[in-house]
Amino acid sequence: MHFDIFTLFPQMFEEVFSVSIVKRAVESGLVSIAIHNIRDYTTDKHHITDDYPYGGGAGMVMKPEPIFAAVEAVLGRPETADNRQQATFGKVPIILLSPQGRLFNQEVAEELAQHQRLALICGHYEGVDERVRQYLVTDELSIGDYVLTGGEIAAMVVVDAVTRLIPGVLDGSSTVEESHAAGLLEYPQYTRPPEFRGHAVPEILLSGHHGAIACWRRQQALRRTLLRRPDLLSRAKLTVEDREFLAQLQREAPTSEKEPLS
Repeated sequence: MHFDIFTLFPQMFEEVFSVSIVKRAVESGLVSIAIHNIRDYTTDKHHITDDYPYGGGAGMVMKPEPIFAAVEAVLGRPETADNRQQATFGKVPIILLSPQGRLFNQEVAEELAQHQRLALICGHYEGVDERVRQYLVTDELSIGDYVLTGGEIAAMVVVDAVTRLIPGVLDGSSTVEESHAAGLLEYPQYTRPPEFRGHAVPEILLSGHHGAIACWRRQQALRRTLLRRPDLLSRAKLTVEDREFLAQLQREAPTSEKEPLS
């Protein structure tokens, strides 16, 4: 997987991508990341990348020329004036990180992980010139319903989430059992010591009975999802046993995760 990131602040990515899983993925050759400074593609001596909005209003708007120039310099120049994405960039998604985009989640991360290359454009200020949306990008993503200073943090989130799904980056079972990977929140995790300040690890986890542990973990994941994110259950892949267990929980009307399972 190769990521091209177009940004006004390339220095923001240096530390984030030089540690942990993304660093190991790059060092192992499974991932490559290129950071492109949009300012390098301006043509004026002051390297201006924004201007006042037509029609008035607060804030500044990112100009289209340097964004188009940066993306075209990296991915190729349009061959035709129409159908630009297909003619120029083939199957490479060009994604604008924007609060107006579709919500980024695990399903979208899995979708993006099927590509060999992604281009991410980091919005800033009051946004980008609308012609960037109309004639350059192929998708828009938002990481949540809140306001960020720019798209850089959102781009980091996308790179991290997608990188974890690339074969070989993590152990396969690790990604399957994580929160949201199977449509549910993850079950509670414990490690040594077996007792801490009077609070003991559930006995089932010390039993060595793998079947019973798997059942307990599944029920705990269902219980936690019901209590914290019930909206996820409508999209989760549930078995008949799962639905029966959830119905039992709802009849008991649990109000706290600290209540023991019946």
